[in-house]
Amino acid sequence: MRIISEGNRYGNVISADVQGRAVAQHLPFGLYQVEIRQAGFATIAQTFEIQSSIPLRATMRLKLSAVRQSVTVIAGDTLLDTDQAGSVNQIGEEDIQNRLSSIPGRSIQDLVNSQPGWLYEGNAVLHPRGSEYQTQFVIDGIPLTDDRSPSFGPEIEADDVQSMSIYTAGIPAEYGRKMGGVVEINTQQDFDPGLHGQVTSYGGSFASAGAFARGQYTWGKNTFSASGDGSRTDHYLNPVVPQNYSNTGTLGDFAAGYHRELTANDQFSLSVRHELSRYDIPNELVQQAAGQRQNADNVETMGIAAYQHVFSAFAAGDLHGMVRDNANDFYSNPESTPVEVSQHNSFREGYFKAGFTFNRGRQEWKIGAETDNIFLHEDTSYLITSDDDNSGDATPVRANRSRLGRPILPAARVRPSDDDDNVPFTFQDQRPDLEQSIFVQDRIRLNNWTISAGLRWDHYQLVVNDQGVQPRFSIARSFPRANTVLHFSYDRVFQTPSFENILLSSSTQIESIDPGDFLRLPLKPSKGDYYEGGLSTVFSKHLKLDANFYRRFVNNYADDDQIDNTTISFPISFRKSIIYGAEGKITVPDWHHFSGFASYSYMVGNVWNPVTGGIFLGDDADAAAANLSGHFPDSQDQRHSLRARARYQVMPRLWLALGTQYDTGLPFEFGGDRDQALAQYGPEIINRVNFDRGRILPSFQLSASAGLDLYTSERLKMHLQADGENLNDVLDVIDFGGLFSGNAIGPPRSFALRLTTNF
Repeated sequence: MRIISEGNRYGNVISADVQGRAVAQHLPFGLYQVEIRQAGFATIAQTFEIQSSIPLRATMRLKLSAVRQSVTVIAGDTLLDTDQAGSVNQIGEEDIQNRLSSIPGRSIQDLVNSQPGWLYEGNAVLHPRGSEYQTQFVIDGIPLTDDRSPSFGPEIEADDVQSMSIYTAGIPAEYGRKMGGVVEINTQQDFDPGLHGQVTSYGGSFASAGAFARGQYTWGKNTFSASGDGSRTDHYLNPVVPQNYSNTGTLGDFAAGYHRELTANDQFSLSVRHELSRYDIPNELVQQAAGQRQNADNVETMGIAAYQHVFSAFAAGDLHGMVRDNANDFYSNPESTPVEVSQHNSFREGYFKAGFTFNRGRQEWKIGAETDNIFLHEDTSYLITSDDDNSGDATPVRANRSRLGRPILPAARVRPSDDDDNVPFTFQDQRPDLEQSIFVQDRIRLNNWTISAGLRWDHYQLVVNDQGVQPRFSIARSFPRANTVLHFSYDRVFQTPSFENILLSSSTQIESIDPGDFLRLPLKPSKGDYYEGGLSTVFSKHLKLDANFYRRFVNNYADDDQIDNTTISFPISFRKSIIYGAEGKITVPDWHHFSGFASYSYMVGNVWNPVTGGIFLGDDADAAAANLSGHFPDSQDQRHSLRARARYQVMPRLWLALGTQYDTGLPFEFGGDRDQALAQYGPEIINRVNFDRGRILPSFQLSASAGLDLYTSERLKMHLQADGENLNDVLDVIDFGGLFSGNAIGPPRSFALRLTTNF
């Protein structure tokens, strides 16, 4: 049995068991065409629509073949989902398997970054439509609301992912808390009888190398799966100078799962995953000369359990539960400058969700409740090794991209002295983050109209006790003769603050650093409104265009600051933000041996003073108190972004691809002038910065790939892929912020090989 959905970039062949039953699991919503071929029987094909979490059971009966009988299957009929109420970007298995190679730790982030509305700031931190740390990853139905970038935690390798659905508007009411963008990730394979799996090995520039293996065995009503991968690289984070000092990283990941079909209407699954990453923090010139060595690690273990019961063809209920432990450590040697930091933070999370879906006639209702309890533990100490006095041997202390132009945490103006007066600051605390929510959503289909209406309530209790009611509404009108769908959506959002170092930011203990000038404001949830309107249309059955216009208003806009160029961040917030823009994406699944996509984003973002949350000391407190009005560009205010990739099937076993990436550059702040920056960083970086406009210069990069099927049979396929990125070798300055601040430089010209074996 072959299943195809061009709109979802999905294509798979599933074998039936001895009873003639085949099961496809966890399909993204959309149109699917099912084709069955069996020797001695006529080929049959039928189109199905998946728009519900209730299992769809269908019977397709084979008939004896007749003389000269044939069936023509047109997969393009599944390119446009006319019942989709909002805009959703889908990344299917084919896109995942043939993706450009990534630096270890970034394979999923690179896939998301290729979509319109998303861009990187330093260290592969994803920012959807200008939002800072408001990305939510949903792994097999479990939402993870902490930062999943390489500098904060290990990733799930993209080879372990079957499909991804990406929302930036029209977000279902069942998702909340982190609402800049939602990335649904499905790691569960179809239950194809027997043993199946994949082995991948790869290597390339920066001494990068890794291996991944996955296997699944299905017998009767049971399925067992396991996967594991390991990798290392000399270019893990984004360096702050072109020399790429001290930037190694090592990662590992292991997962196992068991699924049991208890009855025809009951299914149970259990999975565990253990991930770890260890890496160095890149030095800049002064730190390298001083002998600084800073390194960090992250270890995470999670267990997930899920149960589903189908009450009837119209109703189903499901339960999801998750427990995980996450620990982050940061170490500094005594030669670190300007600050020696030590951190040992961890949290334990318990999550539970119950949902019920009821489908009747033109409507489908879904109601549910969830609770998420995160028990935070923070242990931080730091020692100022040099101050901001430019006399003597002292070195300036600055923080990363401070919107006030000054540091947040390292504001204790303590100079080293012979009297050993420079006493380390230490902080330890623990507290639970308790969050609960309930939601209801209704999907209505009326001829060519589709309406999705939902309501969500969230309660948040950590530093403050707050709650929010969030209506969600999406409407779409299809025009079948024109192969076009128009849509509009409104989302009310209630976004909880980032919990990285939130206890330290909210503690009265930190006042002892500088009791003279001190400002501490409680970090409250962000509340706002998202609007989007757009269209999806198909030309000549082979080309799909998606275009959207959006506007976001957010009060208590969440942001962050970091210590120097470390990976330690502190949440802050401002009065409000207004972000608006337009996006477009052209997708060509297959046309005369060509396939590919081109995505474009235009965005304008502004943030308004004053500061409304966070900790500020010394001059920072004075600046925060003085800046009570006015606005400045959002740190992700990149006006134009372009991503494109075109692939040509030269022959059945060989394809070639070309890609491009264009960015007009992010805004920046620098406390000195051009001559000071030149002395600190050298001409290479300064020539990529426009000080008059306060913008990084545009960056244009080219990439190329080639894929070759080395061996293909019914049971085994070996595929070799070669990739070259940044072939024009541009110095890609992503962020620039001055000495000891937010510099981030993208990888230079690089090459990679990846060998994949499927069985």
